[in-house]
Amino acid sequence: MTDPQNPVQPQQGSEPYGPAPQDGVPQSGVPQYGAPQYGAPQYGAPQYGAPQYGAPQQPMPVPKKRKRKWPWIVGALVVLFIIIVAAVSAGGSDDSASSGTSGGPATATEENGDQAAGLNTPVRDGKFEFVVTGVEKGLASVGDNPYLTEQAQGQFVVVTMTVKNISDQAYGFSPSDQKLFDGQGRSFEPSTSAQIALGGSDIPVWDNINPGNTVTAKVVYDMPQDAVPASIELHDSAFSGGVTVNLA
Repeated sequence: MTDPQNPVQPQQGSEPYGPAPQDGVPQSGVPQYGAPQYGAPQYGAPQYGAPQYGAPQQPMPVPKKRKRKWPWIVGALVVLFIIIVAAVSAGGSDDSASSGTSGGPATATEENGDQAAGLNTPVRDGKFEFVVTGVEKGLASVGDNPYLTEQAQGQFVVVTMTVKNISDQAYGFSPSDQKLFDGQGRSFEPSTSAQIALGGSDIPVWDNINPGNTVTAKVVYDMPQDAVPASIELHDSAFSGGVTVNLA
């Protein structure tokens, strides 16, 4: 009989549960724990075609190094400087070469053959005509102002000259371009500070001379006490060929 308090319990293998499972035999359509299911993703197993975390990344592209431009700029400036120097030198040489046919004084070698000109003789270099009018040597100091007086290391030698611009345009003159030589062939540069202290010079440092104008310049050199000034080489610029005047 059936206990009314306990309804009949369905038996395994009967409806609605279907046949009873057999031990060790997987049931179709029912997931079995612990057994791999085909077509279903397995946890922890790699999935083909899916990105894997921790996989190596592609290297970042290395940026190309920019080429430095400053070597080209420096090179261009050097070339420009060489061109300017060549142009200035060519201008001075052309003027020097043409001075002998202009009807005026020629260079020292053109006037006197191989012998240089002397005092009070007009000579030309480039755009200037020079006349050396005097030489004063053996000065221990120069300058009347006590605050501007310059003491010589050896002796001061003062060469006085006139400079005329024989070109058709203003041109700069610098006393520092004029070189003095002693009897031993040694070359001396002017002392700018001594020239300023001495005074009496129209252009002690540097200035333009207009076409046709003539200025007086006193160029001061500091030489050893036993040195004898023998000649001076006059230039219209630092790059000109120059012309020599004997001082002895």
